Amino acid sequence: MADAGRSPLLEIVEGNRSQLLESWVAHQLGSGSGQMRESEIREQSSRFLEEFRSALRSGAGGDAEGPSWQRVKEVLAEVSRTRTAEGFTPSQTAMFVFSIKEPLFRMLRAAVPDGAQLAEEIWKTTVLLDRLGLYTTELYQKTREEVIRRQQLELLELSTPVVELWDGILALPIIGTLDSERTQTVMENLLQRIVDAGAEIAIIDITGVPTVDTLVAQHLIKTISAARLMGADCIISGIRPQIAQTIVHLGLQLDVVSKATMADAFALALKRTGQRIGRSGPAQA
Repeated sequence: MADAGRSPLLEIVEGNRSQLLESWVAHQLGSGSGQMRESEIREQSSRFLEEFRSALRSGAGGDAEGPSWQRVKEVLAEVSRTRTAEGFTPSQTAMFVFSIKEPLFRMLRAAVPDGAQLAEEIWKTTVLLDRLGLYTTELYQKTREEVIRRQQLELLELSTPVVELWDGILALPIIGTLDSERTQTVMENLLQRIVDAGAEIAIIDITGVPTVDTLVAQHLIKTISAARLMGADCIISGIRPQIAQTIVHLGLQLDVVSKATMADAFALALKRTGQRIGRSGPAQA
């Protein structure tokens, strides 16, 4: 039975920690955490219980927003990151906290015989654990958004390669639609490569751009202007008939030399830089 001067919840967490930990770990293994190693579940659960006990001993009570619960939240942040990386759903992640209710409430019922007090203790504990469980869900969402954001940036880098075709000649094949964010990435990559390679000409190939509207044209103009400021002329290649008609109908002025294919643009770039590619004669026996 709990001491009168101590919280029944704290009494259970301190006096029955090993039993509570074993019951909680077993509950987690049987409720969707089987894809994690038992040792990992046990380690995370043990850390949570230790920080949970410390927060209760500080007298923080059910105020999960108070500074005393910061260490508990740090443990939950690590749990959320780990489970997000391992493919858990938000519900499965929140169950790390919610699954402790069943063994904890069972121990509360044994420790608090008075029905009114028991109801009050269960209600306070429920509110506290629900807040902590929802906190793990919020962390899960933030972690997922960070992962998605990082993947988007990586895809942007991969989808805007700047290739050195020849001495002083760069090629930038663009696939997909240009928006403001992607244009910034394209511009930064192209300008950096112009500096690194000392390029005189940059071929911007838009064969893979599905449509060119006023906004896309403005993004192209910005990229071309930035390249010119770095001392490199631009040639656009890959303008299909439909795109050419659209540009004319919109009255857009790209103010840049264009060629139908990258091969034509490359030939023009070689001519402008005073270079040529010749065939070698037959090999001598």
